[in-house]
This record gives sequence, structure tokens and C-alpha cells, in this order.
Amino acid sequence: MDAALINPFIKATIAVLQTMAHIKAQADKPYLKKDPYATGDVTSVVGLTGRPNGSISISFDEAGFLHIVSGMFGKPWPELNSEAADAAGELMNMISGMARRELEKIGHVFQGAIPSVFRGRGHKITHITEGPQIAIPFTTAQGKFIVEICFESE
Repeated sequence: MDAALINPFIKATIAVLQTMAHIKAQADKPYLKKDPYATGDVTSVVGLTGRPNGSISISFDEAGFLHIVSGMFGKPWPELNSEAADAAGELMNMISGMARRELEKIGHVFQGAIPSVFRGRGHKITHITEGPQIAIPFTTAQGKFIVEICFESE
């Protein structure tokens, strides 16, 4: 998969978490993910239509995600409820939008769908294409999370 398709999502993830939740995130080494299971407790997935079609997901463990939600809402957030889950979808909207604006500058125009949010340990992530799933682990002081990017092979 072309790094030019991946790097805008990495940059957008770091920027959105810093701006919206005051969380500093660092990307670790990407790897090819071979199974459909989420590594976290809450995941947001959004489909992207364009050339090529694809999808992106972000999966957080509960404790780390609650810290992010607390930063977003400006107060401690003690539980993974529907409002917190909505925040995962909103984070995905912002990350997707920022990355798509950067990709448009290099000739890749994508439309983003409405994000879906899933909760629970061991849930499956279904990407809309059959392409390779590139997983990018991120580290924060409060925990780790994974961004998966999947584009169809052209």
C-alpha cells in the first residue's frame, strides 16, 4: 500500500487528539494485520469511496479512551456509555476529514461515510474492501490504540 495514502491519516490522528483532547500521541511501526478482531474495547469505522475505495478504523482500550473523552469534554468521564461512544464517531469524523483534505492535495478525492461505532471486547472490524489492512499502533501517556487503514488493491 502506498505510504502517500497512509501518512495523512497518521498526521490527522496525532493532530486531532492533540487539538480536541490535549493528548499527545506517537505513531509506532505499522504492520500488516491479518485478523478481523479489534484490539480495543471501542472502535469507530468509516468507509471511504473514491479511487481506491477503502475504510479506516480506530480502536481504543476502555481506560485510554475514557481519558481521551475526559480531555474532549473537559471533565472526568467515568464510563464507556453512549455519549462516550458518540465521541469515538466524532473523532473519526475529524480524523477522516483532515486526512481527506490532505489526500485531495495530491489528487486522491474521497467521500467519507457516517462512522459506525462498536463496543465490547473482541468485536470484529469489517472493512468495506478486501485489500490489505495496515495497522498503525499509537502510544500515549494514558495507553495505546490502533488505527487500521484498508484500501482495495488497484
